[in-house]
Amino acid sequence: MFEPAHRTMPAVDYVSMIRSLYADRGSMLLGAFGSAIAAAASGLKAGSPVLGIIAVLFVIVGVLRNIDMRAFDAVTIADDDVETAYAWEIRSTIGAGAIALLYGVWCVVSFWVRDPFAELAAATVSVSVLVGVSQRNFAIDRLMTLQVLLIGVPLLLGVLFVGNIYYAVLVLLLLPFFASLRRIAGAARAMLLRAVHGRIEAAALATQLDTALDTLEHGLLMLEAEGIIEVTNDRALVAFGEGDHAAWVGRPFGELLDEAVAQGGLAGTARDRLMDLIASATGGKVLLGMKEGRYFEVTVSTRNRQTVLLFEDISERIVAEERINFMARYDALTGLPNRAYFSDQVEAALADRRRAGDRRGAALWIIDIDDFKHVNDTMGHLAGDQLLAEVAARLPPAFAPGTLCARLGGDEFIAFHAPAASGEDVRQDAERVLTAMRKSFEVMGHKLGANVSIGVVLSEDLEDDLDTLMIKADLALYTAKAGGKGQIVEFHESMDTEYRLRQRLKADLKQAIAEGGLHLVYQPIVDLRQNRVIGCEALARWNHPELGPIAPATFIPVAEETGLISDLTRFVLETATRDCRAWPGDISVAVNVSARDFRASDVEGMVNTALENSRLPARRLEIEVTETAVIEEREAVNAVLLSLYTRGIGVALDDFGTGYSSLSYLQALPLTKLKIDRSFVMDIETNPRSIRLLANVAQLGKDLDLVITAEGIETQEQLDLIMGKTRIDHVQGFLFGVPLPAADIARLIERHSAEPQEEARRLMTGRP
Repeated sequence: MFEPAHRTMPAVDYVSMIRSLYADRGSMLLGAFGSAIAAAASGLKAGSPVLGIIAVLFVIVGVLRNIDMRAFDAVTIADDDVETAYAWEIRSTIGAGAIALLYGVWCVVSFWVRDPFAELAAATVSVSVLVGVSQRNFAIDRLMTLQVLLIGVPLLLGVLFVGNIYYAVLVLLLLPFFASLRRIAGAARAMLLRAVHGRIEAAALATQLDTALDTLEHGLLMLEAEGIIEVTNDRALVAFGEGDHAAWVGRPFGELLDEAVAQGGLAGTARDRLMDLIASATGGKVLLGMKEGRYFEVTVSTRNRQTVLLFEDISERIVAEERINFMARYDALTGLPNRAYFSDQVEAALADRRRAGDRRGAALWIIDIDDFKHVNDTMGHLAGDQLLAEVAARLPPAFAPGTLCARLGGDEFIAFHAPAASGEDVRQDAERVLTAMRKSFEVMGHKLGANVSIGVVLSEDLEDDLDTLMIKADLALYTAKAGGKGQIVEFHESMDTEYRLRQRLKADLKQAIAEGGLHLVYQPIVDLRQNRVIGCEALARWNHPELGPIAPATFIPVAEETGLISDLTRFVLETATRDCRAWPGDISVAVNVSARDFRASDVEGMVNTALENSRLPARRLEIEVTETAVIEEREAVNAVLLSLYTRGIGVALDDFGTGYSSLSYLQALPLTKLKIDRSFVMDIETNPRSIRLLANVAQLGKDLDLVITAEGIETQEQLDLIMGKTRIDHVQGFLFGVPLPAADIARLIERHSAEPQEEARRLMTGRP
């Protein structure tokens, strides 16, 4: 029935109950002294020394309990220290039991002496004490019950001792009273526990709230209906340059904003937007730009006339977004606008020009760095990137104010200005660009020169959009580069005609390749020592159904530009190997392979397929590559040529001497033949230096164990000089006839193999 409280209660509840036992020291002492006075008066009235002794004992017990309670006040008991609390419960039980027993003895003695005053005093005081016990010692049921028994039982016995029937009735009335005391104590105990739990929960809630406010990543402000700050944390005030949140609680939020505006940390317009949003009580978000480049997104929520403001520091996000926007609009290497951003700005300017009907010219320049790839190949891409950055830095100052410059891509830049004053001004701007670029560049510790070619268009047509202007400027740039580079070329309408023709050729060439509209002719290659044709070079020809014959110099670049070059090369390989298979003896065929073939196609696969389909022996096929292909695609070219060379396919370096001639190429590549360009042969009849140069180039090739072929032999005098003064092995050119179709070249080979040299030459040249 009376389980020990320290075993049945939660620790915090039990400790709280023990504290309540020692909570009212003053009333306990006052009750003891009052009881002592009442007992002393009763003893004096009844003439009973025993009652006097009881009075003295009341004083002694009261003083001892007071000393014990003072000792309790001097110690600190943790909320979970049950063991210490239990020790104090025992001490409190001893003291409470002693005083209760004293009250019981007082009641028995008072009824024994049969003095009405003594009886009344003892009964009255004891009953009042019992009521006090239920309120002061309610915390521990066992202790409170012990006191009720020690006081109530002697009181009842004393009343019964009188033997009066009316006193017996009084006993019956007291029994329910004594029983109700436990219920009263239980109710008080429950109230205390609720209070304790409420205090704990409130303290925990306050701690959690403080922790939440302190650890919340965002700033928080809570305002009452009048805009007074009720709750805040440091993060909220940091946004306004304030640090002590406690100092701002109870002050108007408007004052905080006014201080921020006065200190220059907040714009007045932002303050007004935020206050309007708070006043509207609708909720929403406001972006605040604060000092030192900090940005806060403020979320405003209102409920029950209280407003909560949540401050999120989005400075890093704003910086990241600005960085992303910059990266989306500007070129990372040069810092100039990129093509997309440039296009947006120019299209907007052209649209404004159309709306205004401004027929003053719009100028567009396209600037291309000449031979930029050579810089990358010889000095590396880091040097190339630095050169691009240096060029970009010089461009804007060279143009008139208001000109928009951008990087178009690769080594091309673009500039736009509208309205442009005149064609002369446009050209002067381009001249200033050329002048600026002629000054040497400091690139990775080296002085480097760089020229640019510029295509310019000045348009007064309001319907011209950016694409149209770029096409025209591009045509002018193409003409500038074809004319020797380092030049300025302005667009004129004849270029547009050429452009439209080129566009038509692109479409028609694709159809011609797909439908077999191309054919091959073959130029014989003659061995000077054996006096016979030993091979032929395959040359593609295109006879357009409407435009007539299209020169290879025209349609080959078109094929490279449109990506049709690989289809063209595949057609030449398939056709040339099939035709060569029908030629007598070991006559070989040579096929040119473009640099773009190595970049975009499986050259080795195309060659293998052609040989398999034609069943031509590999030794009768020769692949010709130019120095341009070697420079642009060195690694890919070297790997493919090595594989072909290993199979026995001949490998010739074509047009030697016209590009960036390098002995390292001759040494590194698996070459079998060196073909000297016709430019070395043109004036050997009139210029002794030319024949010596030709002889030295040929000797260089021979020293590398290469077969030497000279191209462009057109006169007998050239042939005689080559035979007499050089170690050239093979020759080809119009002296031996124009390129012939496959059937004609086959008959020529047969007849040339059976007749003397002079007769063969007569047949090939058509001379009597």
